[in-house]
Amino acid sequence: MQPLFDTKLLIARKRRALARPVAGADFLLTRVAEELSDRLATVERRFENAVAAFCVTPAARDAVLASGKAEKVQRIEADEAFLNGEPGLVSVPEILPLEPESVDLVVSLLALQEVNDIPGMLIQTRRALKPDGLFLAVMAGADTLTELRESLLAAETELFGGVSPRVSPFTDVRDAGALLQRSGFALPVADIDTVTVRYDHMFALIRDLRAMGATNALIARSRRPATRALFARAAEIYAERFSDPDGRVRATFSFVWLSGWAPHASQQKPLKPGSAQVSLAKILNERKEG
Repeated sequence: MQPLFDTKLLIARKRRALARPVAGADFLLTRVAEELSDRLATVERRFENAVAAFCVTPAARDAVLASGKAEKVQRIEADEAFLNGEPGLVSVPEILPLEPESVDLVVSLLALQEVNDIPGMLIQTRRALKPDGLFLAVMAGADTLTELRESLLAAETELFGGVSPRVSPFTDVRDAGALLQRSGFALPVADIDTVTVRYDHMFALIRDLRAMGATNALIARSRRPATRALFARAAEIYAERFSDPDGRVRATFSFVWLSGWAPHASQQKPLKPGSAQVSLAKILNERKEG
């Protein structure tokens, strides 16, 4: 599989973002961490061995603990700096260092959208789960930063007559659900939550993305330094196409939530075709006659 992301650059940018924190720039992470805790709270069981995989900060671990569904959560990170002196495992990115059927909960917050091999990571996760273990994750979805992508593409086309990828591609919710199923998860569910954030201008959005360590790390990115003229024109286009009456601009963030269980005999199974006791045709005919 041809990799999309420069993993070393991703890690370097996240290290820099953690070393130079910007107050309030983690608002998206805070939101999804709270949602993770709420979703876990509705699960009617407790998990003995929980793992937060490649989440960069302690937010996922803290969310699991806040849900009351686990007393201990092991963190796995791609760099020692992300652990910040806390106990945890450091692993090569996209390699889950867990024995088969060794844990019963794996969570992931805003990490899968930067994985080069999402199917491979999902398969590793499913194999690491004990039977009837749960995987719960959130990743950036297809509509994320559509305004920024469109504005940069339009400006670059206008100024240079061609384009280079400047915003990462994100996964559609239907494709995400299909990936869960293909990876062997039982009872797979994918749903989407969309958030619109408003900024004074495009540059304020870019500052937040930089503070999140979420700027362009695509391998196919242009190595030519972006010019001031490009960003100035992109900001103009952004304001022209995506501003509200008060002059502020909109930025879309879509969150694809994934959940799936490691297969177990106790889980509900779909009915086999033809196993229903009453045919749909009979029910429809009875309704017509009534």
